[in-house]
Amino acid sequence: MSCHQNPQKESATEHDTDVVLKDYGAEPTVLDIDAYTMSNDNFRVALWTGTYLQLTLMSIPVGGEIGLEQHNDLDQFLRIEDGTAQVLMGDTEDALTFIQTAGKDFAIFVPAGKWHNIVNTGDKPLKLYSIYAPVEHPHGTVHKTQEEAEEAEHHH
Repeated sequence: MSCHQNPQKESATEHDTDVVLKDYGAEPTVLDIDAYTMSNDNFRVALWTGTYLQLTLMSIPVGGEIGLEQHNDLDQFLRIEDGTAQVLMGDTEDALTFIQTAGKDFAIFVPAGKWHNIVNTGDKPLKLYSIYAPVEHPHGTVHKTQEEAEEAEHHH
């Protein structure tokens, strides 16, 4: 192939992706993250939990939010696959001075110790995934609703 030719790439839509929402960690895993994120209707699902890193899927309903939280000992990466959000961060829960709008294909980086919240400001569910390092939730976590997630947080 010459340097002026593009290799033929198969698009993700040419493959039948069997989405099974379960925790695949800590086994070697390759999956279509967009298909999994878009298929998830739960508030939070742990998709891969390793020793030092975890990936969760989230679906935030219209007008909903992740909820104000702080992780003192971990950094967090979030990527929006679909929808629109307002991202809030700050040094204290009463001073969320970092405010940004984010949408499809945006990445959000939350440093350890920052208070943060993500609010769905769009007209459809906000679909995103989150990577925690180190792990934040127990292996196999499934929270169907935000209320379920808040209740579980009180127990671990």
